[in-house]
Amino acid sequence: QVQLVESGGGLVQAGGSLRLSCAASGRTFSRLNMGWFRQAPGKEREFVATNVWSGGITYYADYADSVKGRFTIFRDNAKNTLYLQMNSLKPEDTAIYYCAVGDWRRGAPFEPGYWGQGTQVTVSS
Repeated sequence: QVQLVESGGGLVQAGGSLRLSCAASGRTFSRLNMGWFRQAPGKEREFVATNVWSGGITYYADYADSVKGRFTIFRDNAKNTLYLQMNSLKPEDTAIYYCAVGDWRRGAPFEPGYWGQGTQVTVSS
């Protein structure tokens, strides 16, 4: 079992920044494959970014096209925490953001298995 707790959401004006955090427990954090997803009202949950373990101290990051160049996913293994730094926010980034732990294999999409409770991000125009 993995427990995930997100924090850091809030209300921000367009062009502003927020940093989301996801504290994880229950497994060896440094070996977790993790990601951020979001769900806007009336829409399906969508991929935002992943940070996956490739062995040793190597991690790979991947991003949705809609957030490339604006969002950065990173982790602090000493704090068992995953982050999502969001810059140049747009109203269309408004959504509930979820942290996830899942399975990853090279060449295959990330498959979430555990979810946090979500944190609301609202970007005003």
